This record gives sequence, structure tokens and C-alpha cells, in this order.
Amino acid sequence: MLNIFLPNDHVKTVQEITPEFLKQKGIRGVITDLDNTLVAWDQPDATPEVIEWFKQLKQAGIEVTIISNNTEDRVASFSVPLNIPFISKARKPMQTAFNRAKKTMGLPKSQIVVVGDQLLTDVFGGNRAKLYTILVVPIVQTDGFMTRFNRKIERRLLKYFKSKGKLHWEE
Repeated sequence: MLNIFLPNDHVKTVQEITPEFLKQKGIRGVITDLDNTLVAWDQPDATPEVIEWFKQLKQAGIEVTIISNNTEDRVASFSVPLNIPFISKARKPMQTAFNRAKKTMGLPKSQIVVVGDQLLTDVFGGNRAKLYTILVVPIVQTDGFMTRFNRKIERRLLKYFKSKGKLHWEE
């Protein structure tokens, strides 16, 4: 039952998710979270590393859509300069934003991955949508109020998964 919160994979940064890695898995589309996945939640613009990551994915023919629970102003100010499609106020883990992103990409779910830093929103939502999920270590350890609450639950879930031998990485 709790396996719905278990990601398929885990990386320290999005830069570890290379076009080669994605192509080996048959992935042609990436749905990614924004805050604490691509940049710190209080950083308005993309870093040179994130810009380069987007460039590599685009050159490999991999589509990217950003979905975030944050406001349209926050997500648009990050995404528009990079010409990356986005969905704001996504209400993850609800399915609406994941389904919109899938439909916009025009790809089957077997060719889409969800990348994010939270088990309770990104991984849970991606798993419910039957997509491949990758958990990213949060960029910074500070969070807003609701995310701090979620992190307490996440720590318990990760401890449980570790005790059951379901984690294949070190925290």
C-alpha cells in the first residue's frame, strides 16, 4: 500500500538525469517540479547548470514540461524566458496537471518520467498517473510551511522503506 510513495529511481541532482539515461528507458518526455528540484524555492531564475540540462534534453528530442503547485507568476517568470511549457497551481498530487502535461506532450505514459523532490506530491502524483518517477534530493533544506509538514511524513516513509530493504540508495 505504501509503495505508491516509492520512487522508481533516485538522484542527487537533475543533471544526473542525462538524455542517455532517459533514452535507455524509452523516455521522450519529462514532467518536472520547479522549487527545490530545478532551483532553490526562493531562487527566481534558472542556474547555468539547469539551462544546460534543458538544452541537452532539447537537443536529444526530449520534451519538458514544468508542473508546480506554486503561483502562475512564480512559475511563468522561471519558465517563459527558457521557452519551457508549464502548469502552475497544479494541485499535485491530484491527477489533473499530470494528465494535462501528458496530453500536451502527446506521448504515451510509458515514455514520460516525473522528476521531483517530494514523495507526497511529485512521486505520489506520478505513481498514481502510472508514470516512471525519480526523486531528487532537495536543493536546499529550507521549505515553506506545508512542505515542512510533508518532509516530516517523508522522513517516516523513507525510514520505513529502508527498514524493508526497498531503498537502493544512501540518504
